[in-house]
Amino acid sequence: MTDNRRLPHGQTLRNDFPVLHFGEVPEFNSEKWDFSVTGLVENRIKFGYEEFLALPSVEITTDFHCVTGWSQFDMRWKGVLFRTIASIASPLKEARFVSIVAEHSYTTNITLETAMDDDVIFAYEYNRSPLTLEHGYPIRLIVPKRYAYKSAKWVRGIDFLSIDKPGFWEVRGYSNSADPWKEERFA
Repeated sequence: MTDNRRLPHGQTLRNDFPVLHFGEVPEFNSEKWDFSVTGLVENRIKFGYEEFLALPSVEITTDFHCVTGWSQFDMRWKGVLFRTIASIASPLKEARFVSIVAEHSYTTNITLETAMDDDVIFAYEYNRSPLTLEHGYPIRLIVPKRYAYKSAKWVRGIDFLSIDKPGFWEVRGYSNSADPWKEERFA
């Protein structure tokens, strides 16, 4: 039986993890990969792959909602909380938004307030196994309280901003806030 308190209106519960993305799955080279933190921060940062994996990690269990109409309950992720990286970078007081930068110049945007939620994570494991390339390996952002297009795959960095900068899907008519509980699919 479906727990309707956890399933937003217009969503169907699934037990599999569909693969959806725009463009080609990028190749990964641990020697060349990096993760950069730029913009309105006291400390600009660049992590190599092993440095990123050495950051304090957590495991969280969250629900996941796709704008195409499916949801999955109790997905287990392991990775680095957004808050952890923000604490190292020290955002300036003018920073109110973040642009998440991924492979192929893909970006998505969220408010800094949303990014600082206690369940926003840069995941590198799903259900106790490394993410697959198709699901965003080596790093995927997970923003559980938003539709999955905010959970960018193949993340390469964060840009802290004073003004909102709509990302790939947002400039193509998708909702900027992407709240599944309000069915904010399109602008």
